[in-house]
Amino acid sequence: MMKTISVLGSTGSIGVSTLDVIAEFPEQFRVGALSAGRQIDLLAQQVRRFKPDIVSIADPDQVPLLLELLVDCPVEIVVGVEGAVRCATHPDVSMVVSAIVGAAGLVPTLAAIEAGKDIALANKETLVTAGALVMDAVKRNGVQLLPVDSEHCAIYQSLQGHQCRDIRRLILTASGGPFREFSEEQLAHVTLEQALAHPNWSMGAKISIDSATMMNKGLEVIEAYWLFNVPAEQIDVHIHPQSIVHSMVEYVDGSVVAQLGIPDMKTPIAYALSWPDRLPLSLPPLDLCQIADLSFSRPDLKRFPCLQLAYDALKAGGSAPIVLNAANEVAVESFLQQKIHYLDISSVIRQVLDQHCVEPVHQVDDVLHHDRQARRIARQLIEQRI
Repeated sequence: MMKTISVLGSTGSIGVSTLDVIAEFPEQFRVGALSAGRQIDLLAQQVRRFKPDIVSIADPDQVPLLLELLVDCPVEIVVGVEGAVRCATHPDVSMVVSAIVGAAGLVPTLAAIEAGKDIALANKETLVTAGALVMDAVKRNGVQLLPVDSEHCAIYQSLQGHQCRDIRRLILTASGGPFREFSEEQLAHVTLEQALAHPNWSMGAKISIDSATMMNKGLEVIEAYWLFNVPAEQIDVHIHPQSIVHSMVEYVDGSVVAQLGIPDMKTPIAYALSWPDRLPLSLPPLDLCQIADLSFSRPDLKRFPCLQLAYDALKAGGSAPIVLNAANEVAVESFLQQKIHYLDISSVIRQVLDQHCVEPVHQVDDVLHHDRQARRIARQLIEQRI
């Protein structure tokens, strides 16, 4: 049976890979809606190739350009958050791939859940900022939420056929990024080009920086907490430079179940799209004999303070993870603009968290309020540094 897909964040790295998978299996999937940011040329190419019913862009000023690029390709064009929500709730769509980067993915993803759509979740910030609200909506609407992050997809697969009560701990693996062996002195002189050069994965700029600081792994710890209902003290992180073991589950009898594969996001994307079946992807097989060595170590929290900040925010609960994520997004954006140094990222986040009084979160408006406040404070702190 043909499955109609909406891709939120279609021009990002996950969105592009998702469309590659869909293109490989045209008899199983159809694109019903695409939502993108500001890469209008790429979006136009995607519209021409996949012929969605509706497409959303972030900036209304770019509508004329998109119309010009699609003059002979009829498609409904909508804009902004409302446009993304329209794409997420398109009546013909049965699954939404949530791949918008950052907190901007929350509102359309929640709208999709409330509309009864299954979710392939690549936007970890949705659970980081509103985990309780999202998981309650998933349960209330009886939809499937399938993780696309390679680590959470690995855990999801490693849990199949097992009882959650038998879990001793979850082990999220991390490549360690480009700076896993840097000294403190070297970290003080990190350049933007170095931070963007991930050794194993091809990702967008924001996620690449999060990987370099290991905030990406911290956000994944919080995401795992909500996805699998496992306490923070039972979620560990191991540095695994080869990125072959994508994550593991240790059970109470000492058994460890792991999922292995080449570092390519098409694998977890395909698993989410086709679950509970698997797709015969045209990817090279994993050759363990060629790889030969798989190594693991514990992360140095002095070298990667963002990881500790994420654990602290998770344990604080309430509004703390919202503030953590918002401050990080502002700090990373400033680093990408070369307004602050690499080590300033964690410093800004810590200062914003220190100024925040944790409050309970009851509704989406609470999330948006704390997000705005944290961004305002982060920007003020950064202006003081410039």
